[in-house]
Amino acid sequence: MSVKIHYQNTHFITSAPDIRHLPEDEGIEIAFAGRSNAGKSSSLNRLTNQRSLAKTSKTPGRTQLINLFKVTDGCHIVDLPGYGFAQVPLEMKKKWQKSLGEYLQKRQCLKGLVVLMDIRHPMKDLDQQLIYWAVDSGIPVQVLLTKADKLKQGARKAQVLKIREDAKAFGGDVRVDAFSSLKGLGVDTLRNKLDEWFAPAIEALAQSDEELDGDAQEQPEE
Repeated sequence: MSVKIHYQNTHFITSAPDIRHLPEDEGIEIAFAGRSNAGKSSSLNRLTNQRSLAKTSKTPGRTQLINLFKVTDGCHIVDLPGYGFAQVPLEMKKKWQKSLGEYLQKRQCLKGLVVLMDIRHPMKDLDQQLIYWAVDSGIPVQVLLTKADKLKQGARKAQVLKIREDAKAFGGDVRVDAFSSLKGLGVDTLRNKLDEWFAPAIEALAQSDEELDGDAQEQPEE
């Protein structure tokens, strides 16, 4: 069964300070994470063809909430707060790092992680730590090298190949692709990857609908 999801129907559900304030741990969640300046909000807006689904903050790193969006029944995107912003107080950084680790390790419905990093400054310590966390938890990772339009084609290609080579060291299911919210580069690749991750939830819903239809048809007439 080939799954094609209409991401333009994605809408905001809730914000939560930690996993205890999130809805039931069911269905499939795909989380987006990255440094405060990695272009996460822009990529979510481009993915869904919505200008302001994810708010781009004027003060990066200030919003320390997990934002949940519904894509379709049983399928959610989770926007994790940006990390690594210098002006955030140390206590806030520690608290958020704890929440992030807790979310990645304890949220059973998390089935994929999209890690965004500026193509010119990739694989910082926190980026790598995040990917190792995901790999340790058995979660596949899609790395998006954002702002790819800032590099010429040759340099962009070389950087993607280098990061793909570096990513082998993580040992898990880690894919690396170039991405540009401005030019639309890599958007189809991202949608295809999300379709693949969300497919089990879509198929389970389709199956339960078929079973319900079958049960309805088998009901004897009064």
